[in-house]
Amino acid sequence: MAIIQFRVDDDLKAKATSVFEKLGLDLSSAMRMFLKRSVDVQGVPFSMVLERSAYQASDARSIMLEMQDVSKRKGNSEMTLDEINEEIARARAKREG
Repeated sequence: MAIIQFRVDDDLKAKATSVFEKLGLDLSSAMRMFLKRSVDVQGVPFSMVLERSAYQASDARSIMLEMQDVSKRKGNSEMTLDEINEEIARARAKREG
């Protein structure tokens, strides 16, 4: 097995590593994938991009808190699960009827 070494700016490496981690890859695996696919297609292979509008897992807490505030303002923050399900059933019946 061969070892490939190349120089890259520290900031670029950190940013690329962050992107690949979000895709579930480490930097070495991503580079191997790139080389393998380049050979398969005989060129620059593909694009793996993260949607810029997609929510990150780290956004979940702030979104949950925001929805909690909306629920309190609308007066339904104390609803039970049964009440929520009844509300959903009524909305579906209204939509279908």
